[in-house]
Amino acid sequence: MSDAPSTIFILSDGTGETASTMIRAALVQYADENINIVRCKNVRTEEQIDALIEDVFARKGMIVFTMVSPQMSRKVIETAAQKGLAAVDLMGPLLLAFNTYFGHTSPGHHTAGLLRAVDDQYFKRIEAIEFTVKHDDGKTLTYLSQADIILIGISRTSKTPLSIFLSHKGWKVANIPLVLNTPLPEELFKVDQRRIVGLTIDPESLTRIRKKRLEKFGQDPGGEYANMAYVHKEIEYAANLFKQNRKWPVFDVTDRALEETAAEIVRVVASRLDIPYTAIL
Repeated sequence: MSDAPSTIFILSDGTGETASTMIRAALVQYADENINIVRCKNVRTEEQIDALIEDVFARKGMIVFTMVSPQMSRKVIETAAQKGLAAVDLMGPLLLAFNTYFGHTSPGHHTAGLLRAVDDQYFKRIEAIEFTVKHDDGKTLTYLSQADIILIGISRTSKTPLSIFLSHKGWKVANIPLVLNTPLPEELFKVDQRRIVGLTIDPESLTRIRKKRLEKFGQDPGGEYANMAYVHKEIEYAANLFKQNRKWPVFDVTDRALEETAAEIVRVVASRLDIPYTAIL
C-alpha cells in the first residue's frame, strides 16, 4: 500500500459524473491504494485544460477525461503527453464507434453537457410529480404558492388526470375541488391568480360520468351525486365563482381529449406568465 495518496483528475465538459462512476467501479480492484479523486467540471476551453494539466503535473497525478469535442480531446491528450502524464479518454473511442455505426461523417456535431441537461429534466419531472400527488384534490395547501398551475372544479371535471398528465411534463400542479355552498380556501387568493385555471363540463356528460363511476364501485347511481338537478346546481355554483374571479380562465372539458385540454392550459398559463411556450405536450 502506498503511503502518499495518488490523485486521479477527472476533466469533463459536463459534470464528470460518468467518469466518476466508471473510475470508482474500476478502483474496487485497488482497494489497498490511497487514492484521491479530483473532479474538474465544465471544462470547455483550451486555457482551462492548460491550467488544469499544470496542476496535475505538479501533483504527479493521472488524468481521466470525458470530452465530446474531438478538438478538446486532442488538446488534453497532446498537453498531457508533453508533460509525460497518463491520460485516459473514456468518451472519445465510444463516440468514434457510434459515429461509424450510425454513419455520421462529421465527428464534431456533439454537444457538451447534454447528459446533465437530460438529468435536470428528469429530476424536474420527478419533483413535479411528487408535488402534484401531495397537492391532489385539496389534500394539502402547503406550498400552494409553489404550484405552476392550480386547477379548480367540481367533482369529475378531470382535475386529477390533468394534474398528473401535466406533472409528467414537469409542471407542478395543485388541484382544489369546488364543493357546493362551500367557500374556497383563503390560501387560494394569496397566490398568483394568473396560475389558477377553472374547469367546467356539460351537465349531461357529468351526470353520465358520475353514474358510471358509482356503478363501477357497486354504489347506487340514483343518489344525489349523480342526480341531474344536483349536478346543475353544482355547475351553476362553479360558474358563479368563476364570474366573481374573472382572472381565472375557464376550460370546458366536455368530450375533450386530455392531451388537448392540457396543451391549451399550458399555452394560456405560459402566455399569462410570459414563459416561452414550446411544444412540450
